Amino acid sequence: MSEPVKVTMLGTGAALADPDRGHAAVLLSAGTRHYLLDIGHGATRQLVRANVNPAEVHHVFISHLHFDHMEDSAYFLIASWMANRRVKPTIFGPPGTRDFIDHLLENGAFKLDIAARARYRQRAESMEMIRPAVVEFGPGLIYADEHIRVHADYVDHIEPEILHCFGFRVEIQDRVIAYSGDTKPCDTMRRFAANCDLLIHECTFPEEALAFRAKTQIGTNDHTSPLELGKLAAGAGVKQLVATHFGHFDTTNPVLKGYLQHHMPIELVGPGFMESVVRDIRKNYPGPLHLAHDLMRIDL
Repeated sequence: MSEPVKVTMLGTGAALADPDRGHAAVLLSAGTRHYLLDIGHGATRQLVRANVNPAEVHHVFISHLHFDHMEDSAYFLIASWMANRRVKPTIFGPPGTRDFIDHLLENGAFKLDIAARARYRQRAESMEMIRPAVVEFGPGLIYADEHIRVHADYVDHIEPEILHCFGFRVEIQDRVIAYSGDTKPCDTMRRFAANCDLLIHECTFPEEALAFRAKTQIGTNDHTSPLELGKLAAGAGVKQLVATHFGHFDTTNPVLKGYLQHHMPIELVGPGFMESVVRDIRKNYPGPLHLAHDLMRIDL
């Protein structure tokens, strides 16, 4: 009999500093094995809040090198080294990940911190734990063990000559989870989501915000709106849908609202804006729907 699979949404916000949402990170757990999809700001702290020791998370899969999907890497690696990690971690990421990690640790930003801690025997004897294995991947099967198989393919977010962006299809035990990273609707996610048990998909901006951003040209519109997400989920026949990576449009924080006035119609910003998300998804998708919040748990 297969073990239960637990999905914990560690961070559910987009790129701005949000007091109520961390950046993108999803924890997949099967028995005592844990796997991270993205590792945005706050992921390590959220692991502890979810009663998972970061030193017991050995595999991290990064969808793309936007900071809100990988910026907690140093905190995760150093904190779990200090927590007496016993298994060397492996970071899977798109092209550019090896350079990022190399410039982050002993050869880069945290070299003095690591050198200072390495003066003491307990840390000096475990230096391999602060030297993660880094695997850069392209499309295809990127990892497999007795519990999990992880497939990756390009999604449509940023031009690949600038940034390589991937989605994942994860086969864990006898269940299938699809994860979008950041993307507008694309063939990869339609294929990865086909008949999956759970689709975790970005839903960054409501239609009203996308229209506003198209006029102001403030940033990329290569995201998926609730209306488009409902169409994708219905067409793929997904069994459960998680909408996540929300662009802060439900906030009541005055500082964050000050930022958002350049991104979307500010008079709409607030908890009620989430009703627009549900309305638009439900125009096409009638199945089980979860609006992600930090530390939300789903058992499969």
